[in-house]
Amino acid sequence: MGSFHCLYLVMLLLCFGFFVNTLSQEDSGSDAITAVYIVTLKQAPAAHRFEEQLRRRGHHRFHNHSSSGRLNRFHKPGNNSRSHPSSGSYISRVHDSILRRALRGEKYLKLYSYHYLVNGFAVFITPEQANKLSMRREVANIVLDFSVRTATTHTPQFLGLPKGAWTQGGGFETAGEGIVIGFIDTGIDPTHPSFADDVSEHSYPVPAHFSSVCEVTREFPSGSCNRKLVGARHFAASAITRGIFNSSQDYASPFDGDGHGTHTASVAAGNHGIPVVVAGHYFGNASGMAPRAHIAVYKALYKSFGGFAADVVAGIDQAAQDGVDIISLSITPNRRPPGIATFFNPIDMALLSAVKAGIFVVQAAGNTGPSPKSMSSFSPWIFTVGAASHDRAYSNSIILGNNVTVPGVGLAPGTDTDKMYTLISAVHALCNDTTLTNDMYVGECQDSSYFNEELIQGNLLICSYSIRFVLGLSTIKQALETAKNLSAAGVVFYMDPFVIGFQLNPTPLEMPGIIIPTPEDSKILLQYYNSSLERNGLSRKITRFGAVATISGGLKANYSITAPKVMYYSARGPDPEDSFLDDSDIMKPNLIAPGNMIWAAWSSLGTDSVEFQGESFAMMSGTSMAAPHIAGLAALLKQKFPHFSPAAIASALSTTATLYDNSGGPIMAQRAYANPDLNQSPATPFDMGSGFVNATSALDPGLILDSTYDDYMSFLCGINGSGPVVLNYTGQNCWTYNSTIGSTDLNLPSITIARLNQSKSVERTVTNIAGNETYKIGWSAPYGVSVKVTPTRFFIGMGEKQVLTIIFNATMNHSVASFGRIGLFGDQGHKLNIPLSVIVKFSYNATNT
Repeated sequence: MGSFHCLYLVMLLLCFGFFVNTLSQEDSGSDAITAVYIVTLKQAPAAHRFEEQLRRRGHHRFHNHSSSGRLNRFHKPGNNSRSHPSSGSYISRVHDSILRRALRGEKYLKLYSYHYLVNGFAVFITPEQANKLSMRREVANIVLDFSVRTATTHTPQFLGLPKGAWTQGGGFETAGEGIVIGFIDTGIDPTHPSFADDVSEHSYPVPAHFSSVCEVTREFPSGSCNRKLVGARHFAASAITRGIFNSSQDYASPFDGDGHGTHTASVAAGNHGIPVVVAGHYFGNASGMAPRAHIAVYKALYKSFGGFAADVVAGIDQAAQDGVDIISLSITPNRRPPGIATFFNPIDMALLSAVKAGIFVVQAAGNTGPSPKSMSSFSPWIFTVGAASHDRAYSNSIILGNNVTVPGVGLAPGTDTDKMYTLISAVHALCNDTTLTNDMYVGECQDSSYFNEELIQGNLLICSYSIRFVLGLSTIKQALETAKNLSAAGVVFYMDPFVIGFQLNPTPLEMPGIIIPTPEDSKILLQYYNSSLERNGLSRKITRFGAVATISGGLKANYSITAPKVMYYSARGPDPEDSFLDDSDIMKPNLIAPGNMIWAAWSSLGTDSVEFQGESFAMMSGTSMAAPHIAGLAALLKQKFPHFSPAAIASALSTTATLYDNSGGPIMAQRAYANPDLNQSPATPFDMGSGFVNATSALDPGLILDSTYDDYMSFLCGINGSGPVVLNYTGQNCWTYNSTIGSTDLNLPSITIARLNQSKSVERTVTNIAGNETYKIGWSAPYGVSVKVTPTRFFIGMGEKQVLTIIFNATMNHSVASFGRIGLFGDQGHKLNIPLSVIVKFSYNATNT
């Protein structure tokens, strides 16, 4: 859908909202309850027909990354597409015709026409009308729309980019150039310097293969796009029909009112060397992983409600049509898709078509860890990324008058190191006419009028950090404002004992301060404070505040932390195959990348984090931050190997991943939400996939394991009872595939067997993209399983293939997952790692008995 049509639809829905109400209230019966449905048709979409035409002509899809086209900052890109210019409008008319014939004279509202990756539409109708549509011979499938949710100054150095991956392509000034990354997220702040196109004297043409539009609104004025930010659209029709779209905070434009989308875009492709200044403090310079890659934004998520699949699919469809090379999704569904397999849902199937079109797709694993089967990204054609720590940390501490040091957090300056300051609790510094009955939350320091300034001036004010801060009802900024109004020397926050297990990121503080993040350490502070108070023997009034302390400050980073480790919130495998939580033979996540405490750009009006409101950078944590790291690194791979398929990029990233932390020990995984560093053990493939990304090695993998769209189709057709569902989503009959394959037979750079019944033989085919090389193979078998790989040694020439046969035999009955690895070691220095996972094992003897 073009920009004008999308804006017109927004105005139509906002101005004529009574239509939706009329449609919803015409009949009080349950069948009249309207909802958004995603309808797919049997005829193949434009991308599939285009691919078939190329195939018949003997062509293959690839991008030419040289470009003579330039984008004038005063002109927006055109709206040309990969498909014929008139194909979209023609297909839209076909969709309109089907709706008119099926729903003769009835009211309905078509939201989108999908035509590039998916041939179908999203429509606002009643269940009875949906039933009528389902009976049309042109209609293949109807699915009820569902909701989705959102799931760096130092990480380039931690990943070795300046002296490794960037140098292979000419340095940061060319890293990612010619590659377009499409972000399905909360939009972008186009005014941020991370997205300017004039930071380098080098020419910076818009890639010739990409053509999009830049929506123009009040918040997103003409000139917002440039040669860096090459396209920007928004999709909100499904949300608007539900009556939950708040134009004052969600913005009917590509502008980011949340902050999340600006953050993820800059992690992947933000400009190099942008100063990070927060709360008046300098924290170094920021850079994206591919600082010269181009950014295209498809806003489909919003601050107040998240998003909906119909809008997300519209964004994916448009991104593919525009010509993006990579799609980054830091979003996950709010529930596991129902049906015979998790893979069959509108978003994943649209992404399958994107992969067919040659687009590499990255998705966040989700922040639902550390429980097993908490994975929120399911399909083998999607590259799923978990979150890991990196070696930078900001530590703060308060030294008490009894020589006890209490650790804390807070990006804050310290107090004068040569002086101890008196500690005064907020609840002990109230004005004479203020009592706790006036405001039971007065200890949170949200209103300076409650306090005695003479008592607090020049001292350290102690404030309570309660659940109200977590909920956003109280804020650190307001407490700091109170402290400044009272002329306090600094602020000390202690954690309320009812806030159990909450993990607090470093928070910017404009004045000396510290947040003690655990109830246990808070208790140490309060015991010292209370024991140092002197009171009148009769009245019990405080006569002297005896506790003193000094704050060391938390502005200086420490780079000696053992890392990486899998963060407690990062979603874990095994990959659930269906809503019954049966395990699939697919390893998830595929990889882990930095996702914890990541500095990146922030929207000027971003509200996702109260503590960073009004700042131009923010420190965020989550798998949402890990996924764009991989999107940016994939851009470097696509730049070096423009003909690589999405599966080849995935293989290069996976087989070269590291298994060890910076101290040489195994990567650890946090196992609990509360006290995660005290509850950790060595990570398994269900925690970290193939391991932690190694950007430099990924650019020289030696061998790759490739898969095609037909392989994925054969896999889907091999799922019991999937034929009609495959036909519904793709318009293709499973009988056209001469043979189906099981998920273990997909040529993935990993092997997962959910149920090993006695024995199983699996094959993997490697392709040499380097020079001639001889490889030796070694392996470690999962517990309860014997493994044999043949051949154990082979020579392979440039461009040649080699089939590896791996035989698994269960040696005992065992229902707990166990893990192993296959290593391929080339005599020219290439090393590949293929993780093995076997869950349930049935040995021959036990089965025989």
